[in-house]
Amino acid sequence: MRLIDMTEGILSSADTKTHQRYMFPVSEHCKILTFNLDYSPSFLEDEELSWEIIRQGQAKYEENIELLAEDSWKKYVPLKNLITVSLDDPVEFRGACHRKKDSQRLFISAGEASPGLMPGHLIAGQWTITLSFHAIVTDRCEFKLEVWEEESDL
Repeated sequence: MRLIDMTEGILSSADTKTHQRYMFPVSEHCKILTFNLDYSPSFLEDEELSWEIIRQGQAKYEENIELLAEDSWKKYVPLKNLITVSLDDPVEFRGACHRKKDSQRLFISAGEASPGLMPGHLIAGQWTITLSFHAIVTDRCEFKLEVWEEESDL
């Protein structure tokens, strides 16, 4: 297995509801692509800040709001950071993995793939991973994305 791309970044709440695309080369000898995504922290520990985020969200999305009853907002905590993965080969969309885990191991090959990804011939050329930053609730969230290429079958 050979590392063909690695990207690291630091996110903030300003990155919520944004997407970042990362392109990487796949060789004609590739039989399996593996993707590792890790991010940290997973959730917001500050209850006071969590209450403020929940209150703001409720005010934004509910027209005639009545603030959440005493302590009922706590059923929504801990608030979690959420980053998801979508994949495109040089020609078409190959799937999306919308998981809530802060550590993800995904793969794709001709015969099988992680749930959400479509197996099939691994076309040589520029592939694209799109990271979608659905919610970054912490002041700082660090991520690392690795792409590995393997030349032997599963």
